[in-house]
Amino acid sequence: MSSRLARSTCPVSRAVDIVGDKWTLMILRDAFEGVTRFSQFQRSLGVAKNILSNRLHQLVQADVLSLRPDAAGSAYHEYVLTDRGRQLFHLVVALREWGADNAFDAEEPRTVFVDGRTGAALPRLRYETDDGTGIRPEDTRPVRPPDWVAP
Repeated sequence: MSSRLARSTCPVSRAVDIVGDKWTLMILRDAFEGVTRFSQFQRSLGVAKNILSNRLHQLVQADVLSLRPDAAGSAYHEYVLTDRGRQLFHLVVALREWGADNAFDAEEPRTVFVDGRTGAALPRLRYETDDGTGIRPEDTRPVRPPDWVAP
């Protein structure tokens, strides 16, 4: 983590420092789709091996992925989402929703994420109060720590 972002009181700054890179986000997408092996990530992403190796190493160091022996007992290893990594599910779903809404023409085919048990499309992400009232961006505000100083 860069020293400036490591000192930041902003959770977005710290999160972006860990997962904000294009290839890192694509690795996370693939991990949520069940990709576990280096060769599978490389084939799916078409990224240079040195870049992929670097990003996977960073995700393991950040405890987003863990490296373990292949479940099938082969000589290979698997990259598996940790509990910390699984917490990024909402981020990946939000990026999918935004991409589907804003990066495609109306009739253009796109991949969708469905409930693997039922085949139903995932419900849209929505933030709401305890009584079910929707929360819009303009209904929110940041609350900074008492000793916060602008960078």
